[in-house]
Amino acid sequence: MTELSPSTPTALSRRTTLRAAGGGTLLLGLGLTGCRSAVSETEAPAAKAGTGPRRGGTLTVAINSDFTPSLLFAQSGQSLQQRLIYNTLTRYDDQLKPQPELATSWEYAEDGRSITLKLRTGVTYHDGRPFTADDVVFAVRNLQNPLRAAQLRATAAAVTGFEKRGDHELVLKLAHPVNNLFDLFEFMILTDRNSVEDAVTGKKLNGTGPFKLTKWSPGTGLSFTRHEKYWQPERPYLDAVEFRVVPQADALLSSLRTGQSQLSFSVPGRNLPVIASTPELAISEYTTGGGAFYLGVNTTVAPLNNRTVRQALAWGIDRERILKQVLGGYGLASATPWPKSSPAFSEAGRTHYTYDPGKARELLRSAGHPKLDLPLLHINLPGDTAVAEAIQYDLKQIGVQVTLQPTDPATAQKNLISQSMPGLWTMSHGFAQVQPSTLAVSAYPFNEAKNTSRFRSAAYTKVVREAWTSPETGARANALRRQITDTLLDEAFIIDLVIRGAVQVSSKKLHGVTLNKFAYLNLDDAYLAG
Repeated sequence: MTELSPSTPTALSRRTTLRAAGGGTLLLGLGLTGCRSAVSETEAPAAKAGTGPRRGGTLTVAINSDFTPSLLFAQSGQSLQQRLIYNTLTRYDDQLKPQPELATSWEYAEDGRSITLKLRTGVTYHDGRPFTADDVVFAVRNLQNPLRAAQLRATAAAVTGFEKRGDHELVLKLAHPVNNLFDLFEFMILTDRNSVEDAVTGKKLNGTGPFKLTKWSPGTGLSFTRHEKYWQPERPYLDAVEFRVVPQADALLSSLRTGQSQLSFSVPGRNLPVIASTPELAISEYTTGGGAFYLGVNTTVAPLNNRTVRQALAWGIDRERILKQVLGGYGLASATPWPKSSPAFSEAGRTHYTYDPGKARELLRSAGHPKLDLPLLHINLPGDTAVAEAIQYDLKQIGVQVTLQPTDPATAQKNLISQSMPGLWTMSHGFAQVQPSTLAVSAYPFNEAKNTSRFRSAAYTKVVREAWTSPETGARANALRRQITDTLLDEAFIIDLVIRGAVQVSSKKLHGVTLNKFAYLNLDDAYLAG
C-alpha cells in the first residue's frame, strides 16, 4: 500500500468545543494524550471576517512541571515541547490514518517485512545541516539503545536493517511484521545525530521543527524562537513561544485569567468551572485521544502478589465519584484502558469492575487480609493529588489504609521506568489511543516483558506478541484484543479508573493549536488574532 502526500501535511479535522454542563464542570486534562485541536468556536469569527491567520507575536504556555532532558525520548506529561523542536516521520489523523510529515510516502512489502520511505527534501536542522536518510537511521538506532528511556523500543528493535537509496529514500527491514510501525513513526522525534548527548543533558536541542530552543531555565521554563528556514512555507506564524512553569493551581489559573498565559493543558478539573465562566477563555477536549488515571499495583509486594487482593482493590474504588467530583464530570469511568475510539473498546470491559465495597471487603476476607496498610505514591501536583486522595478515601472504606507519598513528576516517571514503585501508585498512562498492540508492548505499566508492576505471565506474553505481529483488522485481531483485555481485568496489576482526553484551556484569541497522538504540541498553524 502506498500513501502519497500533498506538498504539506493534510488539513486537520474539524474541532469540537466542550461547553460547561450543569454549571460548567469539565474534565481535567493533563496533556498525556492527543488528537486534533478542539477550538472551532474561537476560529469561526476570524474565518467569517476573512482576516485569516495573523503573523507575529509570542505565545505563552503555562505548564505544571519542568522539562526533564534525560526523559527526552520517553513520552510523558513533560513531552509537550517535542514537536516544537523536532519533526516526526508521520502523524495520524483522527481515524488513525497516517499523514505525511518528513516521510512523504511509503510502501510496505507484501510480506510485511520491509517498508520503503520517501523523505522530504529541502529540510534543514536549526544549525543549517540538511536532513537526510542518515537521520532516520540514527533515530531508530537511538531508540534501540537500552540507555534511552523510550516506550516504543520493542518496535524500533524490530527494525534489523537499513538500505539507503540516496539521501531521501530509505528501506527499513523488519525481523517480523509489526502492526504499530506508524505509532513508532509518530512517536520518534528526529533529533540531531551530532548533538544527541548534549540534548539529553539539556545543553543543545537541535531539530528540524518550527521553533528553536533558545533558553532552558530549570524550574522556570523554556524559550523558543521561530525557525526561519522551516520546511513548511510561511510557517510558523508565531515569532516566539514561552513555556512557563506554574505548578500551583491558583497561580496557573490566575495566569490564564489575566492573560499572562494564553494556553495550558494543566488546569485541574476542580478549577475548570472558573475557566468556563471567564469570557476570554475557551475550554476544549481532545475526544479521540486515549489516556487514563489508574491505580498501579506492585505484584512483588505481599499480599499484593495475591490476585484476589488486587481484584478487591478494583471493586473498592468509586470510579464515577472520581470522574464527577475530582475530574469535573467529563471523561469515562472505565475498568479498561481503551477509549471508545479504540477497536479494543467494549462496554462489557469498561463496566467489568463497578463500585462494590461489600464485594471488595468479602474478597479481602477470603484472602485472609481484612485489614491492610500500604503506601501510595502519587505526583505532587494538584490534580494528581486530588485523585490520590479520592483513592485513599475509597480504600479506607474497605479496610485498606494507604499512606500518601507525594513525589515530583520527574522522579515518579523514573520510578515508573525503573520498576521501583512501592506497593501502590497512581498516575496517568497513554498508549491506548493508537494501535491496541502498542499498549502491551510499549507502555511501562503494561509491557509484557518488563512492566512497572513486575507482573510476568507466559500466557500474557504469548497473546501480546501474537497481537503485535498479526494484521490489525479482522476476527483474529479482535479475539486477541479481547484476550489481552480479559488478562488485564483478571490479573488486575493495573487498575484503570477513568479514561479522559486532554483538555485545552486557551485564550479565544488563539487559533490553530493541535496535539499529536502522543501529546506533542503542534503550533505550525497557530496564531494570535487581535
